[in-house]
Amino acid sequence: MDRDALRSALSREVSASARAALAELEAGADYEVLLNQTASAQQLWDIWSWRHEVMLETGVTPRPGLAEAVAGLQAAGTARVYIATITGSQRRFTIFLSEDPTQCVACW
Repeated sequence: MDRDALRSALSREVSASARAALAELEAGADYEVLLNQTASAQQLWDIWSWRHEVMLETGVTPRPGLAEAVAGLQAAGTARVYIATITGSQRRFTIFLSEDPTQCVACW
């Protein structure tokens, strides 16, 4: 997946995390899209919703966008998603892309 395709997918997502990830991508940040396999959004929701809950219960402040990303994964149901990362100057973003992969399902 080239930079323009990832930019296009992120530009369709309105969350603050997706906008921040897009800004980093446009500024030349490194990125990686794992196109050799997909994962079930439901399975990822199971993992990340539990981690988010544990963070809140133990007083750990989750990174911005995690709650919204968990909701996005839940909304995607059993759809298959690709995982991408953008490593920016201030933080690393995790992006979940639709199976086709033209849309951002979640970003944090």
